[in-house]
Amino acid sequence: MSLHKNHPFHLVDVSPWPLYGALGAMTMMAGLIKWFHLKQNNLLLIGLIITLMIMYQWWRDITREGTFQGLHTLKVTLGLRWGMILFITSEVFFFISFFWGFFHSSLSPSVEIGMVWPPKGINPFNPVQIPLLNTLILLSSGITVTWAHHALMENNYTQTTQGLGLTILLGFYFTMLQGYEYIKAPFTIADAVYGSSFFMATGFHGLHVIIGTLFLSVCLARHVDNHFSQSHHFGFEAAAWYWHFVDVVWLFLYISIYWWGS
Repeated sequence: MSLHKNHPFHLVDVSPWPLYGALGAMTMMAGLIKWFHLKQNNLLLIGLIITLMIMYQWWRDITREGTFQGLHTLKVTLGLRWGMILFITSEVFFFISFFWGFFHSSLSPSVEIGMVWPPKGINPFNPVQIPLLNTLILLSSGITVTWAHHALMENNYTQTTQGLGLTILLGFYFTMLQGYEYIKAPFTIADAVYGSSFFMATGFHGLHVIIGTLFLSVCLARHVDNHFSQSHHFGFEAAAWYWHFVDVVWLFLYISIYWWGS
């Protein structure tokens, strides 16, 4: 392939990762079905390991193209921005489905759950205890990630490192508190529609917090390796956008499920 081109776009080289990624995902899905029906998780673990290895190598190649090979031009970066915007939009609609189900059940409780909300026998969480603390943690993490972003744009290496590190610690702290809350929960996902709505919505949000924390951890490692500059750091921007999205979703969860729904 010629290295000379008269356009600003990045035409990707031949890559094995899409095919291998699809095979890894298929193996993981087959393993999930096997685990559900036969209570054996060996195929699931193999598929998960394959998928994680493919993800690492695929993103390694993308990082190499954007950081060292100079293939992520302004035109390419604009496409990446729109891709991230559309991805976050799809995530918004994903969570809208949970809120829709929650309000459908809570605004008109059926006779099967006693026509009251929360249903009879459900003891909901106190919204001013761990849920309020988690709200303060995520709001604080939104401030620290914004601090890190502005420090990066001002070429302040030390403050970017400090802001990113604090954000990662706050995300980890949030996950620990949510895990403790789940362990101490007086109801389960099988306890009527309230348990299903609560654990599906907060559980998927918790998964997004874990993913966002890993996203920011990779950004911190890349920052330490000097992959980012004042004008070229879309990888970090994408992680910051994702983290702000996670913050906003939690505010809606706290107000609707923890506070109003209790």
